[in-house]
Amino acid sequence: MKYVIVIPDGCADEAQDSLGGKTPLQAAKLPNMDRIAQAGVVGRSNNVPKPLTPASDVATLSLFGYNPLVVYTGRAPLETVAMGITLGPNDWAIRCNLVHAPGDVMVDFTAGHITNDHGARLIQSLHAELSGPVPGGRLEFYPGVSYRNILVFRGDAPGSAPFSGDTKTQPPHDVPNQPTAAHLPQGPGSDLLRSLMERSKAIFANHPVNAERIAAGKKPATQCWLWGQGKSPTVTRFAEQYGKQGAIISAVDLVRGVGMLIGWKRIDVPTATGYLDTDYPAKGRAGIAALDGHDVVCVHIEAPDEASHEGRTDAKVEALEQIDQHIVGPLYDALLQRGEPFRILVSPDHRTLMRTRAHSYGLVPFAVAGTGVTCKGQASYDEVVAEASDLVFEEGYRLMEWFLSE
Repeated sequence: MKYVIVIPDGCADEAQDSLGGKTPLQAAKLPNMDRIAQAGVVGRSNNVPKPLTPASDVATLSLFGYNPLVVYTGRAPLETVAMGITLGPNDWAIRCNLVHAPGDVMVDFTAGHITNDHGARLIQSLHAELSGPVPGGRLEFYPGVSYRNILVFRGDAPGSAPFSGDTKTQPPHDVPNQPTAAHLPQGPGSDLLRSLMERSKAIFANHPVNAERIAAGKKPATQCWLWGQGKSPTVTRFAEQYGKQGAIISAVDLVRGVGMLIGWKRIDVPTATGYLDTDYPAKGRAGIAALDGHDVVCVHIEAPDEASHEGRTDAKVEALEQIDQHIVGPLYDALLQRGEPFRILVSPDHRTLMRTRAHSYGLVPFAVAGTGVTCKGQASYDEVVAEASDLVFEEGYRLMEWFLSE
C-alpha cells in the first residue's frame, strides 16, 4: 500500500467578502482535490490542542500522528534537526527571525523575504557581536533559510539555562502591523532575549547588507526577533510506531525537521522556495519519484500560508490552484496508474485567516480517497462540506492511524 499526504499549509480559512462570501478553498478551481472528495470522504481534524499555540510545529506533529501535548517541546528544536545542529541535554534552541520593524512596528516578519545570502551575512554579524559566554552557558547563531535562523544556548550544566516552560515568546507573523512592545518575551530568560533583540538593532542599523537592500528598494532587516524556544524532543520513529517508511518533501526547515525527527527521508527540491514563487511542478515530480522506495510520501507547500500572512486573498487562491494542478493531480493520477493499493490525504496543518493574517485554532478540512475508503457522496473539498461531515478527529493525531488502517 502506498500513502500520499499533501499539505497546503494554512489553506483553511473563513468566507471572504472579496470572494463573494466563499472561502479560498471554495473560490479556487480545484478539480483534483474535488475528485478526491468525490471518490472518498471529507472530514475534519483538530491539529492544535489548547493551550499550545496554533502553528505548523504543533500541527505538523499532529498530522504525522504524534500527540503534541506529549512530545512537543518548542518550534526551534524541530528546525535544528533539518539544519544539522545537534542539541545536548542542557541546550535550548530559539528561532531567530530577521524582521522589518521600523519604529518598533512589525511591518514585515520576513524582512522583505530576505535572500539566503543577505540573511546569512546578517546572522554572521550577530554571531560575531553577540555570541559567546553568558551566565549559565554560551550563545551561538546559525544561518538558515531566508529570514528563518536559529540561536542556540549551550547550557553548562543541568538547569543552568535561564529558560523554562514558563518562558513566553510571540511569533512575529502573528502580530502583523502591530507595535512590538506588547509582544516581547516574558518570563524566565526574557531579559536575555530582550537584550539580544535590542542589541541587534544597532548591529543592523548601518550594516552593508541593509545598505544594499535600501539602495535596491528592498526592506532592510531592522532587528532579530527571538521566539519558539525549546529543548530537543524525543519521539518514537514513525517506522516503529506505524510500521511504514516515509519521505518528506518541503522547502521549510521546520517541516523537514519534523519529518527527519520521526525518521523520514528528506528529499529536497532545489527550485522550491517555501514562498509563492515555489516550483510547484518540480515538487509534484519529486513526490511521484519518491513513491518508489517509500510507503508514505508527504509533500508540503508553504505558499497558501505565506499568502494569508501577507493578506493576499488572490495569491492564496492562485497558490491552491497551482497545488491542485501540479501536485495533487499528478500524484493522484500516478497512484491510480500504478495499479496497486493506495490512499491519498489532502489536509492543511492549521487555519491561517485572511481576516487576522495569523494562525488560528479550529478544525481543518481533510479529504481522503483510495483503497478501502468508502465514498460518502460529497461534492467538493472545502470547509463547508467538511463542516457537514460526521468524520471528525477532535484529537488530530489520531487521523494518521485511521489513514493508515487497511
